[in-house]
Amino acid sequence: MRNLPKIVGALLLGALAATASAADTVKIALTGPYSGGSAPMGVSTRDGSKLAIAEINAAGGIQVGAKKMKIEVIERDDEAKNERGVLIAQELASMPDLAGVIGSVNTGVVMAGDKYFQEKGITKIICPAAGSASMTQWAGPNGPKTLSIFRFAAHDGLQGAMVVEEAIRQKFTKVAILHDSTNYGVSGRDDLLNQIKLQGNKLQVVAQEKFNIGDKDMTAQLLRAKAAGAQAVLIWGIGPELAVAANGMAKLGMHAPLIGGWTLAMSNFIDNAGKNGNGTLMPQTFIEEPYSPRAKAFIEAYHKAYHVTRIPTPVAAAQGYDAVLIFAAAVKQAGSTDTHKIAAALEDLKEPVKGVIATWHHPYSKWDPMHFETHEAFRRAQVVMGMVQDGKVVFANPADRERLAREAR
Repeated sequence: MRNLPKIVGALLLGALAATASAADTVKIALTGPYSGGSAPMGVSTRDGSKLAIAEINAAGGIQVGAKKMKIEVIERDDEAKNERGVLIAQELASMPDLAGVIGSVNTGVVMAGDKYFQEKGITKIICPAAGSASMTQWAGPNGPKTLSIFRFAAHDGLQGAMVVEEAIRQKFTKVAILHDSTNYGVSGRDDLLNQIKLQGNKLQVVAQEKFNIGDKDMTAQLLRAKAAGAQAVLIWGIGPELAVAANGMAKLGMHAPLIGGWTLAMSNFIDNAGKNGNGTLMPQTFIEEPYSPRAKAFIEAYHKAYHVTRIPTPVAAAQGYDAVLIFAAAVKQAGSTDTHKIAAALEDLKEPVKGVIATWHHPYSKWDPMHFETHEAFRRAQVVMGMVQDGKVVFANPADRERLAREAR
């Protein structure tokens, strides 16, 4: 991380372009929606990943056995479309020299395409898609004995638990659940309902409403929630539609707070909701504040490299950065660019990996289909509650900021 300011210029000059033959590089594919409504997440993940790749390449590359090898990047824009995700997965899975894949934002895209990576044993780190089904689809008694799919994101089961905890902490008793009609939204709804049950049914769900991608008006859904006496709205969706909900609530005079998944931190929610987004709460794995030297260096490097004053989706950018560092550590440990050997190394990383979010100690373990968390990196300790305040996300609890600052020392 200390070299990031030095490599920003190289990044901007296109230092990621491969100049060596494929045999001399570690070929990594970055995938995600780089256009459309999910683009703030996809672009942030890709660009955070590129910062880590540029830093590694500037230092000579990854030590693979007796030589250092630079990372070669392949980019694919899935446009948040399931059918395009399938085509990209099929293409990438057919590449014999591909070391691995990092990315995928949308749960539906993951569900549609990851089977092709699993069939070929291509190592994939899902980042930042959080829908539970992305990993639970492989779990259970009939799940595969080995799995090449890993995830680097706080999954929705974990996030749902935090959302329900927050609503209970604020002493709400009646809530409405709003969710989009995608795999992500439906999975999030199910996680919320499950967590309400697990946490003692202290919340009564007085309304369940859904909306579609592209909806511009949610008056009908919100009126039903208001009439039912909802004291808070638990919501699962993507930035633009989440802003429609926030603005609709303000128009109807609904003062119930919005509490939902990490996507409430997307720039296209914050910008479109404006002051109506203030007070919105969501779990976060990274908040764009210089609470530690590493966080400060990462934020400054991202701003300088991409000519922005605010990261579109800080969670996605930081997760993309750390995912690359973890993947690179696995390549080094494996001493090979063989994707199967990299997967085996990921399951048993020997050395800690210093990332911007945390120092990662053995983030994954050997795949157990009865415990999908074996291929999940995040635990509760790495996730905090964020809050929208005047156009940015801040720590909802100052104690979390202080804790992370201490742990970073």
